[in-house]
Amino acid sequence: MNRCLRLLTVFSVMAPCLSLADSSIDPHADLLYRQALPFLEQADTQASTFGPQADTTQEDLLRQGTTLVKTLTPGVELLRKAASLNHPVAEYRLALYYMTYLSPAEVPAQACPLLAASLSQGFAPASLQINSLCTEYRDSSAYRAALKKAVQDATRYATYYPQPAMRLECRPQGNQGLTLQWGQQRDFQAEVYRLLGAVDRPQRQMWYLKAVDANGCATAQHRLTSQR
Repeated sequence: MNRCLRLLTVFSVMAPCLSLADSSIDPHADLLYRQALPFLEQADTQASTFGPQADTTQEDLLRQGTTLVKTLTPGVELLRKAASLNHPVAEYRLALYYMTYLSPAEVPAQACPLLAASLSQGFAPASLQINSLCTEYRDSSAYRAALKKAVQDATRYATYYPQPAMRLECRPQGNQGLTLQWGQQRDFQAEVYRLLGAVDRPQRQMWYLKAVDANGCATAQHRLTSQR
């Protein structure tokens, strides 16, 4: 069975559970997630210093990578424990770790179930990575329902922002390397509205207008203009 077929099977099994995802967050899982944050923040700071420098040697790069791994390891372990208790933000951050540090061939099987579980609980940031990585789930009715849940649950996760992302389409930036792009709640809500505009054709204009209202989403504005 090839990788795509395995992923489709996973999502088929998960779909009933995802659609009925419990809205409560386990207090112990939240504690584990909060304990992971200092390690993740330190690693993000370290990664922001990486880059091509004229005097950077191979030994320098190896030393930087080793230091980053040492910083990340305890944080990732805490994320895994929190994700095992269905913490939606921990699921997202763990998936983002896999997307950043695993080989491309390994990412879908590791990250997509986590992203689907996170979005099913209404956590908006997971929608971006699903759209670009998890094509089987992206094309399902469960994905569209989860996007609408993210709209309904917009204020529920207010205290968890800002959050990182590989790329925010409404606020495009250049290649950041290992440094992730950070967005506030309104930025991720704009992304959800933009994605709903792509899958909900009858209400496409409404969703794009909401995306523009949320943070001036340039992508949605361009699509609105092109439809005239």
